[in-house]
Amino acid sequence: MSFIKQESREIRKTILSFLKWILIAHLTGAAGGLVGSAFHLSVSWATAFRTAHPWMLYLLPVAGMVIGLIYHFLHTENKNTNTIIDSIQLGQRVPLALTPTIFFATVLTHLCGGSAGREGAALQIGGSLGNEIGMLCKLDDKDMRIATLSGMSAVFSALFGTPLTATVFALEVISVGVIYYSAFVPCLVASLIALQIASLFGIAPEHFLVQELALNGADVLRTAGLAILCTVISIVFCLTMHGTEHFLRRKIPNDFVRVVIGGAVLVALTLLLGTTEFNGAGMVSIKRAIEEGVTRPDAFFWKLLFTALTLGTGYKGGEVVPCFFVGATFGCAVGGLLGLPLGFAAAVGLVCVFCGAVNCPLASILLSVELFGSGNLVYYGLACGIAYMLSGYFGLYSSQKIMYSKLKAEFINVHAR
Repeated sequence: MSFIKQESREIRKTILSFLKWILIAHLTGAAGGLVGSAFHLSVSWATAFRTAHPWMLYLLPVAGMVIGLIYHFLHTENKNTNTIIDSIQLGQRVPLALTPTIFFATVLTHLCGGSAGREGAALQIGGSLGNEIGMLCKLDDKDMRIATLSGMSAVFSALFGTPLTATVFALEVISVGVIYYSAFVPCLVASLIALQIASLFGIAPEHFLVQELALNGADVLRTAGLAILCTVISIVFCLTMHGTEHFLRRKIPNDFVRVVIGGAVLVALTLLLGTTEFNGAGMVSIKRAIEEGVTRPDAFFWKLLFTALTLGTGYKGGEVVPCFFVGATFGCAVGGLLGLPLGFAAAVGLVCVFCGAVNCPLASILLSVELFGSGNLVYYGLACGIAYMLSGYFGLYSSQKIMYSKLKAEFINVHAR
């Protein structure tokens, strides 16, 4: 009889926990969907306005000053994606002020031609929202972490239209090798709710048309070769992003002086190159590389330089779309030399460089399916596996923990570098 009572209590506990998380996931998904949609539409408006009014580029140094003032007065200096990761690992509270600061600072960066993405900012907005909803629901320390992850998934999904990627990426990026499976359902439900809300605002999921290749040994070897080259680029991407920021902070310690100089250099580089291709997120160039197989051979270099200067000097935004840009254009540029279709090579480059930079192979494979379809899944899986293994312990987020060795079944618990 006691056994039946114990089992009944466990069943009741499971059902109540399930219902609790479904409710919280709906709240988080709704909040994330609304804020994420507003963020997406704001960034799109800023990009369109800047394109129609090229003179906005000359205001980039002024925009940098404004961003610095916003962060100063709201006391959110040095708050970034690493703050969200730390909050989940250490149970720290995420300030709600991070949501409006990263929102308006990213829009302002795009409005004046800074080179940055949006999904990295989405992790900060979503993490901040999820953390606040957890506080309002009076969740305990462990449940707060799940609420924060759900917020990250929701806003990522609303922005990019990839709910499975958003779910697994949030779970995988925190501690590589250890996944909070208890957060899977809350994160997925929040992602789906956010995606539905985004669709109500006319925000369509990102999708690219990619040529499908039959599975054969020659193309497997070519794809593996491309993956190795892209892995090197992912390491260079991480080193450049971290190195530029650390170097500039050391040489120009004053935040306002640094951001003004950075803006002036970006304006000069844009005028020197005679193109605005490397300002903003660069989704047009990504689409052209994947669907048309067209890119300038040095595009990946310039995008990496522009993004490192933008984020390293104090402008705000994400690293993910620039990472996509670098991977897609590099893959397109070298794919032909390996005998691969250029659009296919660009798609491989995108997921490969992303995987090497964030150390998330499962999320990267799911990303390939949600962006390109499942026709080349084996090739994408191979590329992501190679990128994960050969990228070592480099990573975009220094707070990310790599719990298990990439080379053997060994617990190491080190931070990405």
